[in-house]
Amino acid sequence: MDVVNVMIQGKPVVIFRKSSCCMSHSVESLIRGFGANLTIYELDRITNGQQIERALVQLGFRQSLPAVFIGQQLVGNERQVMSLHVQNQLVPLLIQAGAIWMWNK
Repeated sequence: MDVVNVMIQGKPVVIFRKSSCCMSHSVESLIRGFGANLTIYELDRITNGQQIERALVQLGFRQSLPAVFIGQQLVGNERQVMSLHVQNQLVPLLIQAGAIWMWNK
């Protein structure tokens, strides 16, 4: 758990993903489309990727990757992010986290 907390600390948006996951790329594109500042960790390309996956489970993430954190809070995977977007709640979260400054519809 501590390893994940260290990795997300001070970062407005963090995505833990696997490099081959198309849904991870879709979530990244959606969030980048708002001009958001985000950090991506590809767990299949870093040495402690399996340790990080286990830590995510300990934090309560029991879904498939990607695991998205906004404002150091676990939002969930692509379904939760897309749901927030459809409900017009994603942009306010990104603004609150300091990932974007403003948004014009």
